[in-house]
Amino acid sequence: MTEHIDTAPFIEFNRSIEELELPDSIYDQLTITAGKCGQKLAWNFIDSDIQRNWFEVLTLVDNAANAFSSIGIKAGTHVGVMSWNREEFLITWLALSKLQAVMVPINASYTSRELDYALQLSDAEYLFIEKDFAVLFEGAEASKTFKNVIYFDPNDEDTLTWKSIHDNVSGQIPEIERNRDALLNLQFTSGTTGFSKACELTNDYWLTLGASSTAFFGSDIKRFYVGSSIYYMVGQRIFLNALFSGGTIFVPRKPSAKRFMSDVSKYECEYCAAFEIVFKQPPSEADRDHKLKLVSIFGFSRENHKQFEERFGVRGQEFYGMTEIGGATYMPRKLLDQMSGSGSCGITAPWREVAVFDTETNKQVAANSIGELRVRGRSILRGYYKNPEATEDSFIDGWFTTGDLARIDEQGFVYILGRNKDMVRRMGENIACREVESVIRQIPEIEEVALIPVPDEFRGEEGKVYIKLHEGKSPEVVTPQLILDFCKGKLADFKIPRYLEYRTEFPLTDSQRVQKKKLIAEKPDLTVGAFDRQTGTWNS
Repeated sequence: MTEHIDTAPFIEFNRSIEELELPDSIYDQLTITAGKCGQKLAWNFIDSDIQRNWFEVLTLVDNAANAFSSIGIKAGTHVGVMSWNREEFLITWLALSKLQAVMVPINASYTSRELDYALQLSDAEYLFIEKDFAVLFEGAEASKTFKNVIYFDPNDEDTLTWKSIHDNVSGQIPEIERNRDALLNLQFTSGTTGFSKACELTNDYWLTLGASSTAFFGSDIKRFYVGSSIYYMVGQRIFLNALFSGGTIFVPRKPSAKRFMSDVSKYECEYCAAFEIVFKQPPSEADRDHKLKLVSIFGFSRENHKQFEERFGVRGQEFYGMTEIGGATYMPRKLLDQMSGSGSCGITAPWREVAVFDTETNKQVAANSIGELRVRGRSILRGYYKNPEATEDSFIDGWFTTGDLARIDEQGFVYILGRNKDMVRRMGENIACREVESVIRQIPEIEEVALIPVPDEFRGEEGKVYIKLHEGKSPEVVTPQLILDFCKGKLADFKIPRYLEYRTEFPLTDSQRVQKKKLIAEKPDLTVGAFDRQTGTWNS
């Protein structure tokens, strides 16, 4: 049990944040920041050494909005963006906010099949893309009819480019009345029901997320390292922390755990968000040669939390959040000494309510009782785009159902205990089991498939797939490599299971569904007896 802590000051702090008068869009916040901190460095894309101050960013965004308007992008237009980390991604996001248009960030690891799905589901009318992905785009069905493709890079072919649409601009767009409740992102996230779903996120979602997280990080933090791809919600949130604080982001083109701490050290960053994969890197001189004041950590075990702080000499601040709800809980910075390694992800964040429910009765449970964590509050997702069934399934009486098991103690500290939903969480990526299963099930010789999560020291979880072959078929013919090769090009590499095991039968429910809990409980080490994709061998 947590020692008694007076949480009243932090509840009052939350209320003070909730009383903030926020602008109408993230573009309007940019104009505020440029007015106050115009000559201060806004970003440094470190691999290309592109550095801009806030006034320069505002100018680039205004120019981009004019260019976008000249090719027909207007309020409500859906615009896909597929790239690695580059300044044009953020310029596009801010310019679309100015126009009240909608960005559809697309995972740069997607295959042609997944890109095709994203474009068709999102109703994207325009696509901004790097030339690195030209062949991948051409392999998507949507490419046959998709007309409005703009390449960020110079292109020898007769295509629109970032430069050409800027060169052909004449005049200024008229002033646009912006509404913070207007849709800004269709942000893809994996769920338990198959393919990725597109979360409808408004300007206000991002404004409240940026304002609250910046406030509880503290005004002394000005240099932020973006250690993830900015098509993810976390990368975009860190940019908003710089936007609200007048600080600076330092952004690698392709983030990796191997370069993480050396970048943080070299650029004297004061804040970063770290997953356990960073902690699992070999020790180096950069581990303590840094200026970090705070690190956001997600889902660390108690032991790893303590070891992380001992190794890197910096406090880790636990959070709980999802794309759908933004930040739901945080550990106050002033409590980090007392609560380090407690296993708690903190107290309720500003503009949020959290509660634990019994899933059978849908009633809130008593303090310290275990149930499903549910969240509600200002500007969480409006719903899943073109998926009313998933939207309806995700809300009960106005509460978003996270699928995570939790308890909340008498003082309001939240503890995440596990997960109900059918997915694998690998290095921060949600992998929907049903999507992977549906691909593997296309192999004619396979009768049934079940994907489960396997705990992994380095990546949090890895996927393990169980295979039941049709009668008369054998593993010698339908080999692990055949199955894994079949997945390539149909699934992003991070979705392809690491482990594979054959079975002759599955434990089934009365409704003939695979009982995955029984599979997980069959043996203490789920890697034993499985083929390991990473080593290419069978584990004994």
